[in-house]
Amino acid sequence: MVLALACIWTQSIGIVDISYNLVAINRYTSPSTCYLSWPLAIHCQTSSRRGFSCQEKNFTSFHSLTMHLASTLALLVPLSSAISLQAAAAEVAPQHILSNPSDTSTANYPFHIPSIHDSAILARRILSLTTTGTLSTIFPSSNDATTLENRPPHLGGIPIGLMDYIADCEPNTGNPTLLALSIATSFKNVAAGSNISLSLNWVPPTPPSSSPFLNGPAAQPRFSLLGYLEDIEPDVIGAVELATCFTKEHPDARAWLPGNRIHESRWTRLVVEEIYWVGGFGDRAYIGWIPRSVWANVTREEVEAVRLPGEKEVEKARRGWFW
Repeated sequence: MVLALACIWTQSIGIVDISYNLVAINRYTSPSTCYLSWPLAIHCQTSSRRGFSCQEKNFTSFHSLTMHLASTLALLVPLSSAISLQAAAAEVAPQHILSNPSDTSTANYPFHIPSIHDSAILARRILSLTTTGTLSTIFPSSNDATTLENRPPHLGGIPIGLMDYIADCEPNTGNPTLLALSIATSFKNVAAGSNISLSLNWVPPTPPSSSPFLNGPAAQPRFSLLGYLEDIEPDVIGAVELATCFTKEHPDARAWLPGNRIHESRWTRLVVEEIYWVGGFGDRAYIGWIPRSVWANVTREEVEAVRLPGEKEVEKARRGWFW
C-alpha cells in the first residue's frame, strides 16, 4: 500500500525525471506507470544538473523501506509546491483566440508568431500526414432524381460536411488526391454545381505540453482548402502509382478503386485556390489567408524538416526513454 501510494504521488506532481527513471527498474514498463517490488525501491536525491535523480536501492526490511519512502515524500512536498508555482507563473492564458494582435513588434512581446510562409509549411506537413478530412459542399436547389437518394425537401443551398479519404499523392503541387465515388453525396453535389472545400486539423500524437491551454483542440492548427475538383486521367503506370500511394494510406480503399464492381469511382484532385489557416491561438500563431503562390512553392524538404506539436515527443520516445 505504501509503495503504491508513493508511486502515484511522485508521478502526480509532474516531475518528468522521476517517471522516466522509475522505468529503469523494468525497461518494458510504460513511462506513465510505476513498477516497484520489495526489496527493490527507488532512492531519490537532488541533482544540480537535472534537479532530481533516482536509482535502484536494496532494502533488507520492509520497515527500512517504508521509513525511506517517508523521508523521500518529505523531500518531494516542498519540491512539488515549487514546481506547481513555477508552472502556474509560466502559463499564460491566450489573449487573442481567433485573431492576431495588432502589434507584436515590441521587444517584450512574449511569443513569436510564425510567418505566412512558415504557416504554409506547417499546413503542407499536416496535409502530408493526415489521411482524412471534411469535404464541405452545398445541396443543389432542385432535388434531382439522378441523386438516387430520398432527400428531404428544401435542402437547396444548405451546406453539408462529410468525412472523406485523402492522400498527398502529388506533393509537388499541394493538391490533395481523392478517390471520388459517384454515389457519394459530396461528389453528387459537386456534379450538380456546388463549390467544395476541404478542412483539415492536426491532432497531436501525444500531448505537446503540460499546459491545458496548449493541449486542447483550440490550440492546435487547422485550415481549409478552397478550390475545385479536377479529374485525373493517368496512363497505366500513373494509375498504378496513384493506387499504390492511396492504398498505402487507405488499404480498405482497394475495394473501390476505379474499375471495381461495387461503385463507380474515379481519381480526382482538389485544385487549391485559397487557403485559410488558423495556427492556434492568435497571440502566438498566425491566423489568416495564405496566398496560393506561397502554398504551391513550399518544397518537400521544408515539409520534412518541420515538426508539428507532439511530433518531437513521439520521436524522442522512439529513440528510447534513456538519453
